[in-house]
Amino acid sequence: MQPFDTACLLVTCRDRPGLIAAITAYIAEHAGNIVRADQHTDHDTGEFFMRVEVTRESLRSGREAFAAGLARVAEPLGMQCRLEWADRPKRVALLVSKEDHCLSDLLWRWKAGELPCEVAMVVSNHTTAAPPVEMVGLPFHHLPVSPETKHRQEEQLLALLDEAEIDLIVLARYMQILSPQVVQRYPGRIINIHHSFLPAFAGARPYHRAHERGVKVIGATSHYVTEDLDEGPIISQTTVPVDHRHTVRDLIRTGRDLERLVLAKAVRLHLEDRVLIAGNKTVVFD
Repeated sequence: MQPFDTACLLVTCRDRPGLIAAITAYIAEHAGNIVRADQHTDHDTGEFFMRVEVTRESLRSGREAFAAGLARVAEPLGMQCRLEWADRPKRVALLVSKEDHCLSDLLWRWKAGELPCEVAMVVSNHTTAAPPVEMVGLPFHHLPVSPETKHRQEEQLLALLDEAEIDLIVLARYMQILSPQVVQRYPGRIINIHHSFLPAFAGARPYHRAHERGVKVIGATSHYVTEDLDEGPIISQTTVPVDHRHTVRDLIRTGRDLERLVLAKAVRLHLEDRVLIAGNKTVVFD
């Protein structure tokens, strides 16, 4: 099954009997073919989560009619439903500063067809990443920033994002803290990579500090951005063991590899509509 042959239905609500039956019965009434279904109940909060993939070509009704009917089914059950049509790939903006290892990895995966999206632009507060971006034919926007110009720079950034109708912002080692003005415009639609297994060694020179402490494991964390710095809902994490033989340079090199892998995975999960946010946690149907 090719990814653009399906539609994805995401459901969140309070758990109660009959939810799965109501969803599947409605899809069956419209001749929809369910090719994958995942559900989860959080017994601590009583919340129900579900992700359903439906063969798009089998639906008897049009998109608007199917969505409208689904809303009528969902309302009395208190369901929050989101229907994503897979032939409408999300439009993505990549933000980067000087270090471009995550950016280069994402661009390679996008060109290779591993990320189902349209990369609309790359924005940076430096010019370092301009050559590789222009090489693949993408718009590159240089928006320098200083403490005195931050507000104006973010207004320019928001104008670019609005004009390009961006669905997802990826901070591919963008070393600027986004203001609440930006974060509030894109709730649950900004992904960041953190160079440690949160919350250890936050801030500057994390690998030097890890080496000084003689850590036995290093990692990387990808999460949604909220107004609380580096404390948004976590999407993906990974770690690798290290020991006394690893130098700071070894840790940095290994850390960059982890950052690439974890960020790419988080972006893919979001693009494929596999992540549901539950407070400050996520439910990930991988």
